[in-house]
Amino acid sequence: MAFTVLLTEDAAVDLEDIYSYISKHDSPQKAEYVLDQIESKFVSLRKMPERGVYPKELSDLGIRDYREIFFKPYRIIYRVNGDNVYVYLIVDGRRDMQTLLQRRLLGAL
Repeated sequence: MAFTVLLTEDAAVDLEDIYSYISKHDSPQKAEYVLDQIESKFVSLRKMPERGVYPKELSDLGIRDYREIFFKPYRIIYRVNGDNVYVYLIVDGRRDMQTLLQRRLLGAL
């Protein structure tokens, strides 16, 4: 069975921000490469969304509703609901993840 991968509005903005930042500070070609790699992760989620791990910051709080996969240094955090995979967050894992997750995900529970 193939799952449908859907990006939340926040995740779509994350993707645009990543592309813009890399394009401006590195090159448009590098930005395209990163975007392609992240999008390939979405394709992999269509086949096996349960393969992701629980984000440590949430798992430590006993929250196991979300999973994550990586295209380092980026973390793609999502939730499986029925036949749908909702991507909530696509961020550089070197950021303050605890604050980001509290602000963006814990309000969504």
